[in-house]
Amino acid sequence: MNEEEKIKSKIQEIKPFLKADGGDIEFIKFENGNVYVKLLGACNNCPMIDMTLKEVIENILASEISTVKKVIRVD
Repeated sequence: MNEEEKIKSKIQEIKPFLKADGGDIEFIKFENGNVYVKLLGACNNCPMIDMTLKEVIENILASEISTVKKVIRVD
């Protein structure tokens, strides 16, 4: 499994938690250690999304996939 497949697999594991609160996440690309994602639904305008992005999504991906350095939200 390559890096992008690993990232997509982890994102699939995270999705149910976001969907439980009316949100979702979409993988866009992986480039130079950065994972680009689009946040959908309730996540898109949630005041806690920056914390969720860094404290949860980025921590999970970076701790399990050594080449992931940062998760960046795109619109």
